[in-house]
Order: sequence, then structure tokens, then C-alpha cells
Amino acid sequence: MFRQQLLLDDSEHAMMMLLDFTRQLDIIAIVGIPVCVGPLLLNCAAVVQHGKIIGIVPKTYLPNYAEFYEKRWFASARDLCPTQIHYAGQTVLVTPARQIFRTADGVKFGIEICEDIWAPIPPSNALTLAGVEIMFNLSASTEQIGKHRYLEALLAQQSARTISAYVYSSCGFGESSQDVVFGGNAFIYENGTQIAEAERFSLDPQLIIGEIDIEKLRSERRSNTTFVNAQKDMYVDPIGGVLPEKTYVNCLPKENTEREFTLTRKINPQPFIQSEDMEAACEEVFNIQVTGLARRLLHTNCKTIVIGVSGGLDSTLALLVCVRAFDKLKFDRKGIIGVTMPGFGTSERTHKNAIALMEELGVEIQEISIEPSVVQHLKDIGHDIDVHDSTYENAQARERTQILMDLSNKYGGMVIGTGDLSELALGWCTYNGDHMSMYAVNGSVPKTLVRHLVTYVADLSDNAKVAEALHDIVATPISPELTPADEKGEIQQKTEDIVGPYELHDFFLYYFLRHGFHPSKIYYLAGKAFEGKYTGEEIKKWLYTFVSRFFKHQFKRSCLPDGPKVGTVSLSPRGDWRMPSDANSTNWLAEIEQL
Repeated sequence: MFRQQLLLDDSEHAMMMLLDFTRQLDIIAIVGIPVCVGPLLLNCAAVVQHGKIIGIVPKTYLPNYAEFYEKRWFASARDLCPTQIHYAGQTVLVTPARQIFRTADGVKFGIEICEDIWAPIPPSNALTLAGVEIMFNLSASTEQIGKHRYLEALLAQQSARTISAYVYSSCGFGESSQDVVFGGNAFIYENGTQIAEAERFSLDPQLIIGEIDIEKLRSERRSNTTFVNAQKDMYVDPIGGVLPEKTYVNCLPKENTEREFTLTRKINPQPFIQSEDMEAACEEVFNIQVTGLARRLLHTNCKTIVIGVSGGLDSTLALLVCVRAFDKLKFDRKGIIGVTMPGFGTSERTHKNAIALMEELGVEIQEISIEPSVVQHLKDIGHDIDVHDSTYENAQARERTQILMDLSNKYGGMVIGTGDLSELALGWCTYNGDHMSMYAVNGSVPKTLVRHLVTYVADLSDNAKVAEALHDIVATPISPELTPADEKGEIQQKTEDIVGPYELHDFFLYYFLRHGFHPSKIYYLAGKAFEGKYTGEEIKKWLYTFVSRFFKHQFKRSCLPDGPKVGTVSLSPRGDWRMPSDANSTNWLAEIEQL
């Protein structure tokens, strides 16, 4: 049928109708068309805007196997010389060069057609290395059992490898079913993550909508030195030698500079927790922590560790890691010395949970009250014990650390740190107190993930008493317990009342460190993610707190103990985060004030 002139003429006429239809629309459309260039018939995609053909991209790889016989009708882009043609009432250049289209906003996109993505070296490799941020694929792909899953993996992998967005659309129900079926697959992927997917095998036309975060892609590319280094190889083609020179095609300027926009994309309020299989993700994180500690114990020939156990989330997770590491190494759990150090603010609930957990896990238990030592210390330095300021609080934290360090010397052991990533970001730790240890297993685990990990262990435990204690620890308000409890003996000092909700701070932390977003963008995304839970004023308040504390407390992060990295965000001064302790936060805070 592709050799029928009537079909080719009707296709050109349909293109003229589409051009007329888009003349007043502020959109860029990409449509598949057969195009004759001299003796060659090409399978092409046309880019259309404001009634004009901006460019025509011919298909490169033509499948000629199984049910596909494209070489019977079409020529490849490789067979083409740059040629100007008159098509649909316009003069258009058709070229084999890798065409890069630029929007008025500076976004670069490219096109490949169906089989191109299935090739060992797709055109999108060269295009993305040349700067393309969004790839579009017009496809007519048949259905086979298992092919859909393979296609999903292919698109996810290609968008991740090229740090780009990939928009894929294939024909569906309206096509012939003489020998094959077309399922109407359509996807939007962004750096390996699926943003949208069409319903398969629908009898009705399908429309998918999604937003692509161009700033995030650019941030990822800037930070990925391998991607940057690979750009020097983008003209090397192992099949055909040097690739055709890339060609830039500018889309028309926007007529409307302002437009109302509603974000349809769902924003995950817990970006550190993205896995669909949360159980597998928790096990992986746990194993990273355990393996890191096990390696350090073997390296130091150490079979004794000392850990402060408060009955809170962080020390609980650290204790669980220690127990698993000892089991992995076949060490006696009695080599784990769990020390509970009640003070002025210790509640009955946390103390009870700490003791119960250590007893059931079979570790060595020591209880040492810090009250006499702290009372004497405050007296020695002339501080009123009734003044509950930072001196009062930090004296307790440092006394606890001193006890742990001295016990480690006494028993020839290693002090295990319990502080988490969120606390390090906020500086919510006492310098040379709980800030310091000999190996910190939680240092790159954010608080929101700590809660999931402890819950995960509780749910899997075959010890009912362990599970009960762990679930109650998860339900306990987060607190350093450094100020006296209330008259009922319950926790009065609640961390999230002072510095703000950890779920907000972890959200800020992820986008601030992982992608380097403006505070204004983080604020916008947080508003969408936590809509109905926090007001704009609340988000603004705690965002200001986060940025202020993050800059102010860098000096604590400049001298962190060793510890394993478990995710894409880490604050280790030897690895991911190198920042001067006297960096100025003025510009960031000024932007927040303008919100």
C-alpha cells in the first residue's frame, strides 16, 4: 500500500489539514508520515508548530525480521543526502543528520522512530550526549507475550542511561488485526522512572499527560561526570564511522509568555522511600549497614562493641544492625554491650523499651545513671541546674559519650554511633557528644527511613516481645530526652515541636542535596506533596529553619566518624558533601523570605 500514490497524496493532504488545525494552537506536535525524497520513500516524523513544519526526521533502523518487512518499502536515513523538498505547501529540508530541536524555553528534544530504540546503539545515545533532554518515539509495535514488560524495562533503562525523559507512543485498536495486534502502548519516563502509562488494549483513543522536570535532569547530568566525559565520544559510530553532524532546529517563539499551569504529576512526600517493594528495599539498606560494620569489626579484629541504647528510633536501629552483624560474623551477642544511661529527661516508656529490647536480643546490658555526674559537672562549672539551656542539655549528651568511650577502652571495644542523616543535616546533635563515635551505622539513613527500617524488622521478627518493643518505639514521640519529663513522667521535649516535622525536613534535604533546587521550587513541590497537611506558612517556616540550620551546622559535618553510605544522599565530608563551614546562607534565606 505504501507504493500507492493515492495513499501518499492523502497523507500529504492530511498533513496540510493538521497544519491548518495547529495554526492558532500554542503546542508542538509530532506526527508520523511517509515522505518521498527523490526515489526514496522514508518513514518519518514531522515536527509541527503554529501551522508550520519545523523539521522532518527519517527513521534510521528498519526491521526486516519476523513480522516486519520495512525494507520492502522504506529507505533508511543512512541512505539519504540532505535534500530540500516541497511538502504540504512548504519547503522543508530532510536530512540524515541528528536533528536537535530547541524550544523557545531552551529545552532540547529529539526523535527516533519505533525500531530505533531497539537497536544496539540507538540514535538517542548520540542525541542525548549532544544535549537532548527529551526523546520522542513514534512507534507501531506489535504485541507479544512478555514484550510489554521488556519494553518497559527498555524505556526505563534508556532514559536512565541517557539521563533524559523518554516519551513513547504506539498505535492501538484502530490498526489491522489480520496477523498481529497493536496494544496502544504509551509511556512517559524520566531518568528511569515511569511518569505515565496508557491503558493497553483499550477500544478508545488514549491520552496520557505528565510533567517532566528538566531542571532535575540537568542537575543529574551536571553531577554525573561519566555522562559529561562520554560526550567527547558522541561522534564515534562503530557501525558507520563518524556520525552525521548534528543539526539544531529552533522552534518558534512563544506567543504567550504567561500561562496558567496545574501540576498533574504526583509528588512523593517521602522521596527517600520510593521503592514499590519496600520490604526488599529495607533489607538492602539493612544489609549495607550490617556489611559495613562487619567489615570494620574484622579489620580492627574487634569482637566487642559499645552502644548507647535509649529506647528511641536511632539507637534501636543501630542496635539491630549490631546484632545482625554479630550474627553474620558468628560472634557471641554478649560482645555487644548495650548501655542505657537514664538522665533528667528519661521517660519510663523509653527506659522500659530499651531494657526489654536488649534482654530479648541477648546482649550484655549495663545501666549507668548520668544524673550524679552531670549534677557534679554543672556544679563544677558554676551552672544552675534549674536553668535548662544548651549547657544543661549538652552536658548530658557529652557525659553519655564519655561513658561509652571509656567503656570501649575498658573492654577493648568500639563505640557505635546512632545519629541519622536528618539530624546531621539539621545539626541536631551535640558537638563531641552524640555527634562522635568510632563507626556510625546510621549516618546516611534519613529519619523517615529509620522508622520504616525498624518497622520492617518488627514485622519480620518471630519474637513477640521484640516485635512489641519495636512497634512501641516507632510509636514513641521523637525526643533527645534532655529536659525533665512532665508530672506524669511522659516525654515533654519533643524534637519535631522544636525543629519541625522530620517528614518535611527529609523532603527539603532530598531536593536540596540531590538536585540542588532553588528554595522556591522546593517550597512549591512541598506544597503539592503535603497539600492538606501543612499550610504554605508552615512549609515556609520549616524550610527557613532547615536552610538556616543546614548552613550553620556544617562544622559538625566536617568531622564525622566513618560510616556506610546507603543511598544517593550522603553528608560525609570524605565523599558526597564538601562544604566550607563558614558558607553564607544569605541568598537562600532571602529567597525563602520572598515566598
